[in-house]
Amino acid sequence: MTTDRRTLLKGLGATAALTLPHPVSAQSRGRVVVVGGGFGGATAARFLARIGHDVTLVERDPAYVTCPFSNAVIGGFYSMPEITFDYAALEAEGVRLVTGAATEVGDGAVTLDSGEVLPFDRLLLSPGVEMRFDALPGYTEAAAQKMPHAWKAGPQTALLQAQLADMEDGGLVVIAPPANPYRCPPGPYERASLIAHYLSARKPASKILILDAKEAFSKQPLFEEAWSTLYPGMIDWIPPSMGGRVAEVDPTTMTVVTDFDRYEAAVANIIPPQQAATIARAAGVTDETGWCPVSGVTFESDLVAGIHVIGDACFAGVMPKSAFSANAQAKVAAVAIDALLRGEAPNSPKLLNTCYSLAAPDYAFTVAGVYGEADGKLFEVEGAGGLSPLGAPAAVRSAEAEYARSWYATITTEAFA
Repeated sequence: MTTDRRTLLKGLGATAALTLPHPVSAQSRGRVVVVGGGFGGATAARFLARIGHDVTLVERDPAYVTCPFSNAVIGGFYSMPEITFDYAALEAEGVRLVTGAATEVGDGAVTLDSGEVLPFDRLLLSPGVEMRFDALPGYTEAAAQKMPHAWKAGPQTALLQAQLADMEDGGLVVIAPPANPYRCPPGPYERASLIAHYLSARKPASKILILDAKEAFSKQPLFEEAWSTLYPGMIDWIPPSMGGRVAEVDPTTMTVVTDFDRYEAAVANIIPPQQAATIARAAGVTDETGWCPVSGVTFESDLVAGIHVIGDACFAGVMPKSAFSANAQAKVAAVAIDALLRGEAPNSPKLLNTCYSLAAPDYAFTVAGVYGEADGKLFEVEGAGGLSPLGAPAAVRSAEAEYARSWYATITTEAFA
């Protein structure tokens, strides 16, 4: 079903304008520790502080580099400073910022790598993902310095951008996306599109080869339409049934080996399988999948009471791992934590996710989903979301690109500014 644009934007506004409870009294003020300062953690910390709770945000870096629009940096039309945000605005609203890494959770407290111990009444984890360097033969943390994953924005983003800039015209760029689930399902294909945008203007004899671990991918018809329209003959996608599954890599020779072939890449973007970050395992909130099962009402862990998990680390049923999801989950979790600290029952939520994908600076498309809760789990509301239409005129794609930029400005302001 095609998304109605006015309905979608109304939904976006409703999500952004979520009504907060009245400020808490001194007697009901709770101590909440938030670990992870991305779209989920920063948003939750800000909302909880506005409600009136005593909030400490633990983040290992003094500034956050966003994964959304990092592909635009790789594509050459955004800069790293444009996707980098500090936490000064959150501190101004009363959030205590602690720069460091959380290493242990137990007995109602978080221990940091500095040795500091932070007691809590409720703990909210939004730690994001870590790469599973044990999942692909030949691909290690050291190998990522030659074959960057760039699936955590920052130095890896800059490395991949620099490799593309140094590549000679006519070079082969290999992109290897993992099997589901992983952070941002459409991300590798947006990346292929924006690398093609960069190469078509500067190194037009080059090729991009996507060696996929999946038989299909998010928004596939829209991406394939964009590739044939914007970059004919530059991007090839190979699913596992056609020999696309990567079996091993050799960073010393820049070789990518599949079940049936070997490819020597000038640039290799290897995106390995992922799992919830280390602190989630230390807290005991991951299951055998490596992700964190949670309640669809409160985002409290199914495994450990008093700990809530949001964002890419959590398994929230059918809700995808995206910045929009993390931001929406943060608001629901903040209101639920407030209710629980007051001794009240949280309400069943409705959540929205919207994912914009850029295929060029002036060409984008969208998928949206609405999620309800039943029996503690989230489900997709049938007929409430949808995709951008195929065959849309250039003016529609250009308008969607502007919506994408507006969304990014809105969500980064809400989380960080």
